[in-house]
Amino acid sequence: MGSLVAFLSILASHECMAGVVAEQVVRDREGSPSKVLLYFSKDRFRTDHPESGLTTILDFKEDRFVMIDHRSKSYVEVKLSQWEKEMARQLKQEFPGVKPKERKIVVRRTGRKAVMNGFQTEQIEILAEGELIEENWVTRNKETELIEKVMDRVAQGFSRDFRLETKEGREIYEKLKPYGFPILVKDYTITYGLAAIDRVEVKKMEERELKDEIFLAPAGYQRIIPETLKK
Repeated sequence: MGSLVAFLSILASHECMAGVVAEQVVRDREGSPSKVLLYFSKDRFRTDHPESGLTTILDFKEDRFVMIDHRSKSYVEVKLSQWEKEMARQLKQEFPGVKPKERKIVVRRTGRKAVMNGFQTEQIEILAEGELIEENWVTRNKETELIEKVMDRVAQGFSRDFRLETKEGREIYEKLKPYGFPILVKDYTITYGLAAIDRVEVKKMEERELKDEIFLAPAGYQRIIPETLKK
């Protein structure tokens, strides 16, 4: 999901770069929670899902997509641009001829403010065709400025190959961005506006020096090449 000031230094013979680490709680459509760790650094983005043992890495500078299965100690590494095209192809096969309905999106401030998990936040509502679909409690600080720069790269990459599929999500992202980064996202679409379900909540966020190893598969893990990407 400002400017990113990145610098290079040498620490214990390892290359490091300024970054941000965030801990989120994400809930599925049934409301079951799971912890997700996010690592943001200039041109790279990593997500860890401890419960499933899966890690995903996006490296925009080196055009790398990596998915790591820690339970089987294996990983897949392909070109990020190639992976995006493959995902777009599969999506079109699964939903041939289906085009998302375009809706008018409105983002509005309510004036309400609150401190959540130590973050000073304000409430922003998202409406589609006049219907409340989302409630975001957003904040802005030096950590979120760095995160926004990375998330811009994520959004740009997916928009190229998922133009129609991501149009509404991209519009919401762009209209929400000036107000800050979401600390809490409440979803009204699942309950059809009757009540909100907390879908994403940021518990912690901190600046940290991130070593290059964080964005690589662990030594000793087996690389697997998917059949669909061998061509």
